[in-house]
Amino acid sequence: MKRIAWLTTGGTIACAQQEEGLTPQLDAGGLRRLLGTLIDQYEIKTWDLFTLDSSNIQPEEWQRIAEKVAELIAEGWAEGVILTHGTDTMAYTASALSFMLENVTLPVVLTGSQLPLADPLSDGLENIRTALAMAASGHAGVFVAFNRQILLGTRAVKVRTTNFQAFESVNVKPVGWIDSRGLNIRSGLLPHADGPFQLRSQLCKEVVLIKLIPGMNPKLFDALIQMACRGVVIEAFGIGGLSFIRRDLTAKLQEMTQAGITVVVCSQCLYEQSDFSVYEVGQKALRYGVLEGKDMTSEAAVTKLMWVLGQSEDPQTIRQLFETNRIHERNESFD
Repeated sequence: MKRIAWLTTGGTIACAQQEEGLTPQLDAGGLRRLLGTLIDQYEIKTWDLFTLDSSNIQPEEWQRIAEKVAELIAEGWAEGVILTHGTDTMAYTASALSFMLENVTLPVVLTGSQLPLADPLSDGLENIRTALAMAASGHAGVFVAFNRQILLGTRAVKVRTTNFQAFESVNVKPVGWIDSRGLNIRSGLLPHADGPFQLRSQLCKEVVLIKLIPGMNPKLFDALIQMACRGVVIEAFGIGGLSFIRRDLTAKLQEMTQAGITVVVCSQCLYEQSDFSVYEVGQKALRYGVLEGKDMTSEAAVTKLMWVLGQSEDPQTIRQLFETNRIHERNESFD
């Protein structure tokens, strides 16, 4: 039997109805009892890390999860890890772990559900079974298992609030799927290690994400400079548009980079990539030293910037680390 470590963090899958609404209640023991004999083909050990709605899972929790996975790797017992987690911020956690667990040597698979596991109509059972199959597959990397699909941790985005097909793999096909043949893997999409495993869990928490709107007040960016923010991810219009008539946002990009803030600009469009070489405004932004997010998801851009700024304060190193495609967070076929 494959040896699987199961880490729990709360989320909808562990919820029960309380006076003020659904609240995470079940620990690993409670979840296992609901699954019965359906997971008996695995040897499973469980750890309850915390019991939180995923809205409250933040960089400190990402670090604790990454440290626990590193401990499991060092101990050598586990052949795979599953992590049950709330859906609302699962994509952020999966992306952050993808960077912090550098050259991870086993599968780390996040899953959860849209309905509590205790509900007779829950999607949690199938999601856990899919996660266990991927954790037992021997394919190293950080993944999200949901609705019988396996998504790369840096590509998963929650796109629906109630539908069981809650997550999509953006700009890259799912790395795997379940059908009547069992677990199928697109091996060309799997992460490939380029060195030994390292836990690199340092993160900079002084990073913000801003979505532009027409008529946005440029003074908002002055406030970021005054806050001594270290990194900003900006979701620009279309292929990379920013206003520069009446309200000159491009000038604020220059002021922020001159103040030592690392600025990443990506597109508000979920699919395809930004390209700042096309329009005048984009070329201005590039001259000011901003970094392009290309086709990265907002979750990947934010967590990668947090991770990069946690590794170095040197501008050249920051640029080099951010622009290096590490775990398929960028689809280079667009380049």
